[in-house]
Amino acid sequence: MTIFSRIIAGEIPSYKIAENDKFYAFLDINPVNWGHTLVVPKQETDYIFDLSDADLGEMMKFAKKVAKALKSVMPCRKIGLSVIGLEVPHAHIHLVPMQKEGDMDFKCKISDPDPARMRQIADQVSAAFNNEA
Repeated sequence: MTIFSRIIAGEIPSYKIAENDKFYAFLDINPVNWGHTLVVPKQETDYIFDLSDADLGEMMKFAKKVAKALKSVMPCRKIGLSVIGLEVPHAHIHLVPMQKEGDMDFKCKISDPDPARMRQIADQVSAAFNNEA
């Protein structure tokens, strides 16, 4: 069982943004920028392109809705999207609020992100996500 499956199951706490029957979105605890969010399928699949076409399409639609909520809350020009998939063997999409391309530099992390600020961001983005539903 991957760490993401354990987060989805509630065994490990997370800053949850949104979920439905197939997908779960939560703040990355090692963010490259404030609001850095992960979107994962509940079905444990290592490689994103091993998802069925239908599930991959649904995942992108879910990620798009999360990105719109993020953009409405976080001060940014755009929400960047990245699929790296090497750090955890569970397919995931990174959504990162950005002003410039350097904001997507995965070598530069926010050191020791404040839990209160993380909770506030998660709550605000979650509310924006749910208001769009």
